[in-house]
Amino acid sequence: MTQSTQHKVDSKQDLINYVVRLGDDSIVLGHRISEWVSEGPFLEEDIALGNVALDYIGRARMFYGYAATLSGDGKTEDDFAFLRNEREFENYLINELPRGDFAYTITRQLMVDLYNKYYLQALTQSADPTLVAIAQKAVKETTYHCRRSKSWALRLGDGTDESKQRMQLAIDNIWGYSHELFESDTLEQRLINTGVAVDCAALKQLWLADIEAIFEEAGLAIPEQTWAVRGGRKGYHSEHLGHLLTQMQFVYRSFPGAKW
Repeated sequence: MTQSTQHKVDSKQDLINYVVRLGDDSIVLGHRISEWVSEGPFLEEDIALGNVALDYIGRARMFYGYAATLSGDGKTEDDFAFLRNEREFENYLINELPRGDFAYTITRQLMVDLYNKYYLQALTQSADPTLVAIAQKAVKETTYHCRRSKSWALRLGDGTDESKQRMQLAIDNIWGYSHELFESDTLEQRLINTGVAVDCAALKQLWLADIEAIFEEAGLAIPEQTWAVRGGRKGYHSEHLGHLLTQMQFVYRSFPGAKW
């Protein structure tokens, strides 16, 4: 194999790994949100949470489907979703955190939705046309997600003493997981250099400005602590992901090859 051919193989594998990561982020958070189905605070919100979960799961299908096409080895999107263990998933840790109470869910969604807004907008400028197409569809969904999570953050933060306390507690507990959203490893850096991947570090100040404005309006505060948890992109996860995948993958693994 020539050096040029090897470079093409390596670049293709980098792209596959990158696309799968984006699928991992989407399916893990989508499944986590789906845990609210039939558990929402009222009927309309129950339906809304289900729709948001479906948006994320649909996004995962697009990313996994593209990865399967790139692989060219007979894999399907289901193989990526259901036949890997937790060390093979490379989602951000914030996405796998437990569902928590409603304030906890809204806090995470606000952070992730605003991040996705800027990330997907940047991804529409990717050198990869398939990623551009996926991002163009997903960014429309994310616009709605941001509007919804912002509205709820304001209502809860500026609501009762209890709702405000629960929101602040959620912020304090989740904030340390937001830092890895803006860090790129060597794989992503190689794809950034070729114009394929998003330089997430460039998004931090945009994201932070939005977060600060919403928190100020809601009477909430960004924590002063400096702790940060990382490792999702390396396959290092909390115990929560293993439990989530057990639930998500159980039927598929119990009846391999079954068709519905």
